[in-house]
Amino acid sequence: MDSELPNSTTQGDELPPYNYYFRALLVSVAGVGTLASSLTWPLQPPVALLMIILLAFPHISYHYTRRQQGAKAKRLTAWLGYIDAALIGTLLSFTNFSTLPCILFLTAIQFNALINGGMNKWSGDNIAFACGVFLSFFIYDPHWVFSSTLEITSVSLIGISTYYCVCALYVYKLIDNLKHRVALLNTKQQVYRLRAYKLSRYLPPPVWKAVNSDDDKDLKTSRKSLTIFFSDIKGFSKLSEELEAETLTDILNTYLTEMAKISTQFGGSIDKFIGDGIMITYGDGNSKGMKHDALNCLSMAIAMKKKMKILQHQWFNQGIKNPLQIRMGINTGYCTVGTFGTAHHLDYTVLGTHVNLANRLESAAEPGEILISYETWSLVKDVILCRDKGDISVKGFSHPVRVYQVVDFRKNLGRDQNYYEENHEGFSMHLDLEKVRNYDKEKVIESLESAANRLREKVIG
Repeated sequence: MDSELPNSTTQGDELPPYNYYFRALLVSVAGVGTLASSLTWPLQPPVALLMIILLAFPHISYHYTRRQQGAKAKRLTAWLGYIDAALIGTLLSFTNFSTLPCILFLTAIQFNALINGGMNKWSGDNIAFACGVFLSFFIYDPHWVFSSTLEITSVSLIGISTYYCVCALYVYKLIDNLKHRVALLNTKQQVYRLRAYKLSRYLPPPVWKAVNSDDDKDLKTSRKSLTIFFSDIKGFSKLSEELEAETLTDILNTYLTEMAKISTQFGGSIDKFIGDGIMITYGDGNSKGMKHDALNCLSMAIAMKKKMKILQHQWFNQGIKNPLQIRMGINTGYCTVGTFGTAHHLDYTVLGTHVNLANRLESAAEPGEILISYETWSLVKDVILCRDKGDISVKGFSHPVRVYQVVDFRKNLGRDQNYYEENHEGFSMHLDLEKVRNYDKEKVIESLESAANRLREKVIG
């Protein structure tokens, strides 16, 4: 007669709410039958009253507890469980502690207590049982005959056995329902993981990391030393007027995808895409120092420049005769990093003079050129060869700004040079020795010699 087993689960896959009612009623009927078969008739008033209480208690407790919810319902069902145990103790006292009924009903108390609340409920129910036995002594004097007649044994055994069968069926339904909910939860978890992955592509890594770990402190505004990168495609606006929307979309998505891959390869954080423009930051997150961040940013820019040569060849085969070229600007300095916007819409970005300067350098760069500021050049000059382009006037800055043109890694130049690039009217060549496979080298040599021989024939002829 325990009322603490849950009657329902989540909406849509509930177990029947009558489990407690049927189980409690079975025990009540078994108790009344045991009591009726163990005493002589007519019954004494205390015994008759106990039988009425046993039969009425399941109905009263069920109709009362079904209206309760939350913590209040849990406390109420716990107390009802104690009353159940006390009533059983009183019942066994009135049966003069017949052997088999005592064993069966005591086992039922231990079973219910352990399956519903562990050791805490077990101790509480047993104390309530002892209290029921003790209180029964004030209204009834048991004969203490530890024996059982066939009638008492049969009624107790049938009633409690049926009770255990109902409990077993209930537990089976509970486990089956739990399996269903676990499967449903796994399905929902896969859906949420897929959604989270899709959402992560729209957020900068610092934002995604903070939101995913439920820690917004990292998104508060702060000052950090960053290397800022800007790039765009020269003449893209004019090209958009000449091409069909589908072709333009394919070209832009291909370009942005390849640039994003290179950015990820060198640890950059894409701040935003601005049409055909890209803004990338280094140093916000897993920074290893200003010099390391600047070198990674320059490595990315050089890799992007080389990748554009491959993309130009692909686009030429698609009918785009004028090669698309990117221009890039890079600057290093302290910037304000954080979330900006309104209560309903926030944007995690980087602001400050050094951000503006990187943007201006990108605008001032020639097609295919990488311009960097003096601050960035001072960090990478020992690794990357740059040409001093002198001072230029930059919009929004009162004084001229010293800029440098990035050539290549010093290790790739001179005797150990492994990258070659030449561009003239009617002639374009880029050769990356690190990427030419051994079995293709002979083909490359034959192609170069064939082109050179044809050019000589034209010049001599």
